[in-house]
Amino acid sequence: MLPNFLLIGAAKSGTSSVFAYLGQHPDVFVSPAKEPNYFALADERVAYAGPGDSIVNQTSITNLEDYETLFRSADRATAIGEASTLYLYAAGAAAAIHRQLPGVRVIAILREPAERAYSSFLHMRRDGREVLPSFEDALREEENRIRANWEHLWHYTRLGYYHEQLQRYFGLFPREQLAVWLYDELQTDPRRVLREMFTFLGVDPSFEPDMSVKHKVAGIPRSNALHAALTQPNLAKTLAKRLLPASLRGRLYGAMMQKNIVPHREDLRSDTRRRLQALYSVDVARLSTLLDRDLSAWLPQASTSRL
Repeated sequence: MLPNFLLIGAAKSGTSSVFAYLGQHPDVFVSPAKEPNYFALADERVAYAGPGDSIVNQTSITNLEDYETLFRSADRATAIGEASTLYLYAAGAAAAIHRQLPGVRVIAILREPAERAYSSFLHMRRDGREVLPSFEDALREEENRIRANWEHLWHYTRLGYYHEQLQRYFGLFPREQLAVWLYDELQTDPRRVLREMFTFLGVDPSFEPDMSVKHKVAGIPRSNALHAALTQPNLAKTLAKRLLPASLRGRLYGAMMQKNIVPHREDLRSDTRRRLQALYSVDVARLSTLLDRDLSAWLPQASTSRL
């Protein structure tokens, strides 16, 4: 059995929370593993070389038989899916998905790209992987890290070219199979977004998931040992995947992460924000046309007017 819907990203745009909320619906089955990355890395030897990249190397699924195993418990679920944010970014993923799943429904959530890049940096620093002291230092090292084959979460700016990435899907799939929401919508009216997603997936939109637990909370871990146990492969997580349904695991994981993280966030420097927004401006304008949505708030003049 294979999925009939995919949550493709973008990374650091609320996909972990959405994945958990979707999995609570009685007619939705979500893969027991988030980020299997199959359609981006099939038949490859995954050997990313950055700090902590061994997690991606170990958890990515590269053969069809193992991938199908993820969905063997789907039973009679109406919507069967998985979430891999690499699918939006990886150049060959859209074509690979279209070859094997031409009728699949595809969901994307997009976050203002400068803010998304900074959130990715904070995520890596929280997990003890980012050793550089500032976001600006990390941006200067990005191309060197890409050449050294560090995994995609290190590609802080490159991950934000959404038009370039989404165009691959719009060029292959009928529009009725593609649905795109903005991160701001998810933040301001998550229940509306989830109702629309359930409708898109063909399941009862009146179901209301428990949204009290936030996933991938930004901040500083109270216990580094607990944080490592929650975020890195280990025997306890392997057993939990075998014994607990994905929806319950997601709620437990989110609750433990939320309890262990002390909320802390430094603001993105205004000059860095403007520089990144200028870098993305052409792509944002094209994305606005592709989606027929007003994305002017993502442009540098909008940022300047708020200062």
